[in-house]
Amino acid sequence: MTSITTTHIQQLANGKGAVVSDSGDKIGSIGQLFLDDVTGEPTWVTVKTGLFGTSESFIPLDRATAQGDDLRVPYDKAMVKDAPRVDADQHLTPQEEEDLYRYYGLDYATSGYGDTSGTTTGMAGTTGTTAGTAATTNTDRDRRDVDDASVIRSEERVDVGTRQREAGKVRLRKYVVTENVTKTVPVTREEVRLEREPVTAGDRVSGQIGDDVAEVTLHEDEVVVDKETVPVEKVSLGKDTVTEQREVTEQVRKERVETDTDRDVRR
Repeated sequence: MTSITTTHIQQLANGKGAVVSDSGDKIGSIGQLFLDDVTGEPTWVTVKTGLFGTSESFIPLDRATAQGDDLRVPYDKAMVKDAPRVDADQHLTPQEEEDLYRYYGLDYATSGYGDTSGTTTGMAGTTGTTAGTAATTNTDRDRRDVDDASVIRSEERVDVGTRQREAGKVRLRKYVVTENVTKTVPVTREEVRLEREPVTAGDRVSGQIGDDVAEVTLHEDEVVVDKETVPVEKVSLGKDTVTEQREVTEQVRKERVETDTDRDVRR
């Protein structure tokens, strides 16, 4: 890692590098580099943050170091996103620079910009343009005098994203229930009947009178129930991803500007 010099401007302006913190977390992509109008040295860089990279925050290059196409700064993402809002499409005024230096805990008086008689910082270029071309195209346009009666109006903007969290667990559990099963099965049985026929002369029977017993065995079907356990199906859990639209309502604050006079003033 090396300090930022003018030799890095072309590489950083044409590349697609990112701004990362000391811990290695990505803060956002490199937006624009700003050069000092007098010395031509790189002074500021903007970083694109927000859900779609639509918000740009200023970071001083005093403590930044180059790491390939990336810039490493000693600030975290939350601090950078909360930096004072400055229009990235125009020159920085001395007041804006002073506010930014104080926010990042740097000494504005010793930074080389405490003398408000000098020129403001110019825009060096955006990603995809050369540093030399951008530096020559930004002259004194949109420059405001520090004595102008002006205020900076700010407002809060909502960045909405998503993150995944655990919503619950689904368990697959089986248990035993008992139910009645009715089936019809045919059964047979034997019944006795009396058959009478006359005795003929050829039958060898005793003609004595007395008690006698004749016996016959009867049969019938008995219903037998047998049960066996057999596998019938495999049940498992699967997951489907469902996308739905959800509205998010959040309160944001914005500043309004109005005039307040203590006497009759012609506009």
